[in-house]
Amino acid sequence: MDLKQIHDLIKVVNKSNIGEISIEDKDGKVTIKQKEDKITVTSAPAQVYASAPAAAPVASAPAAAPTAPVVADNLITIKSPMIGTFYRRAAPDKPLMAEEGTEVSPGKVVCIIEAMKLFNEIESEVKGTIVKVLVEDASPVEYDQPLFLVQPA
Repeated sequence: MDLKQIHDLIKVVNKSNIGEISIEDKDGKVTIKQKEDKITVTSAPAQVYASAPAAAPVASAPAAAPTAPVVADNLITIKSPMIGTFYRRAAPDKPLMAEEGTEVSPGKVVCIIEAMKLFNEIESEVKGTIVKVLVEDASPVEYDQPLFLVQPA
């Protein structure tokens, strides 16, 4: 099974209520498991932003501290579906795909994550406005790491 097939399988599992899937072929075995809290989300891997992760943006931007706790309750996160390098542009000479104030809708590409020389477009699964970009351009990201905060429309 190649990386593209695995990536597509992860997307399918994230968009469904499947808790775990295992596929075995002549090259090996792949098992994909969802976290239990994700199983309850039926439309997208994005979830309501919890109070514990909200501490990181507040600490990095002290000027926003008075308003961040009030707004954080209704924000939705767009999270990284994989490990890789986060890029906000399709190419160095291209404009930013998403920045604070950008309107997003399901299917709109908000960033690219490079993994093993493959460039994967990450699409928004919610409709709303990007309130905060949580990752610096060309930074490494982990699986399930919050990338953007979105005010739902």
